[in-house]
Amino acid sequence: MKIDGLLPVGSVVMLQQGKHRVMIIGYCQKLLSQPDRIYDYVGCLFPEGFISAEKNYLFNREQIEKIYHVGYQSDGQFAFAEKMEDAIERLRSSQTDKQN
Repeated sequence: MKIDGLLPVGSVVMLQQGKHRVMIIGYCQKLLSQPDRIYDYVGCLFPEGFISAEKNYLFNREQIEKIYHVGYQSDGQFAFAEKMEDAIERLRSSQTDKQN
């Protein structure tokens, strides 16, 4: 599924080959074990919600198979999502530059 821009916090999605719905709870995340990889989103199981950091999911927009619900949207959310898009792109570009 092609998604233009970041989905708002609170959006509920199904990931490719997923069995449970995931709710987006944040943006621009990385694992300590993979510091060179930036993920678009962090999510938790839906409807369970946040259980622990070990139960969160890091994923990118191209891994989303289906959108069940789009979270709250406002002018502030649109402006924030645009800033996050820029930040993610800058971080990915700087990592690519370091690898070359």
